[in-house]
Amino acid sequence: MAEPYLRGFRPKKISSGGLRGYSFQLKSSHPAGTTGFFAGYLTSAPRFSYLHAAPPECVVMAFVEPLRSDLRRAQIENAKGTLRWTFEYIRWLSHRPPRFEFYEDKREALVRHVSMRDWPREKWEHFSRNFYIETLAWLVRSGLVRRWRELAAGKRAET
Repeated sequence: MAEPYLRGFRPKKISSGGLRGYSFQLKSSHPAGTTGFFAGYLTSAPRFSYLHAAPPECVVMAFVEPLRSDLRRAQIENAKGTLRWTFEYIRWLSHRPPRFEFYEDKREALVRHVSMRDWPREKWEHFSRNFYIETLAWLVRSGLVRRWRELAAGKRAET
């Protein structure tokens, strides 16, 4: 389902560490690190206690690796960094929950998640699909997906 939004990103199935879904990364020409996304479910919360999650949850995360890298500093710590700018832009435009969250010191720097606990079980698939479509559309409309493709291809500066 995420493929139309994340064209060019390689999907990799993930089913560990409390996550079930897909990681999407670009084959980067950038020697300093990797940018990518995770779209799927948070099934247990110990590793993600900072999210104050109530699993099961739908979650979409954007990440920059490694944690201590020039790429991460440029994307996240820099006031004009692409990921920081994207967070501020989306946060300014979207006012209803679940809102995007920003974590400068975590692997998953940009996160949007919602618990499925209060949803009727027969609506899980429908509501989940709506969450993913809306969240991924925000990431595309903000320009983040395009900018990261350009960065991976060596077409842009790091910010």
